Amino acid sequence: MHSAITIALSKGRILQESLPLLAQAGIRPEEDPLSSRKLIFSTNRPDVSLVVIRAADVPTFVENGAADLGVAGKDVLMEYEGNGLYEPLDLNIARCRMMLAGPEKTVEHAARLRIATKYVSTARRYFAAQGVQVQIVKLYGSMELAPLVGLADRIVDLVDTGNTLRANGLAPLETIAEISSRLIINKASLKMKHRQVKQLIDLLAVAVATKRDGAFSGARAESSSEGTGSGKQ
Repeated sequence: MHSAITIALSKGRILQESLPLLAQAGIRPEEDPLSSRKLIFSTNRPDVSLVVIRAADVPTFVENGAADLGVAGKDVLMEYEGNGLYEPLDLNIARCRMMLAGPEKTVEHAARLRIATKYVSTARRYFAAQGVQVQIVKLYGSMELAPLVGLADRIVDLVDTGNTLRANGLAPLETIAEISSRLIINKASLKMKHRQVKQLIDLLAVAVATKRDGAFSGARAESSSEGTGSGKQ
């Protein structure tokens, strides 16, 4: 008898783009997670269930064993401070870039730049590696507003098309990281449920390769502002 496997998915764009991959891997929820208010979903496989949670919570659920596997944006993983996860597979979905952005017209700045972002740890590491001292202003949304009202000089945020930046007189300045969603695995689950977890990794790897080769069309959704995948700008 197989042990139960739980896969954590985050709401928004990642959920929309994960479902076709899971279907290609033979896993289909019995109800549509995109239209249901439920958070736990049984699937066509009796040994696999899905939970739908906030993007930032996926690594916590997986590391602490509330889920065996999860799909999380690289932006979320770069901020996460735990170490109880494996990251075996780039799913190549919800792609965007984490970028430094600022006003299109160059202005004089104080000696210490003010950077608005929700990616505090990532931004600090980035500027520290460059030997640049900055003041981090933590925000949870509407980053592009910060330079316009004098709250910050520049922002660090996810960028997809760049339309939101341009609409607010901002321009991408530097790419900090290429972002996509990754499959993450609980270390204990990989040991205790090795056969099932390894099978799912292999099935998803085939699904990713099939999608890359154009054999099936994944859902391409509009950006979500939550986690990776937000790619909203």
